[in-house]
Amino acid sequence: MTSEITWHKSSYSGNQGHCVEVSEGPTTGIRDTRHRGLAELSVPASEWTALLTALRTN
Repeated sequence: MTSEITWHKSSYSGNQGHCVEVSEGPTTGIRDTRHRGLAELSVPASEWTALLTALRTN
């Protein structure tokens, strides 16, 4: 069974036209909307949560 990845624009991207999309789950995917097909980063969900927490507190 193949599961489809659902991407959404990160709320941190703003409206500048340079956006980041994320796909959240056990592993979080991160990609640039201008270069979707080139590459993506994959990190454990706990690391993604830690990054967002750090951004909110700084």
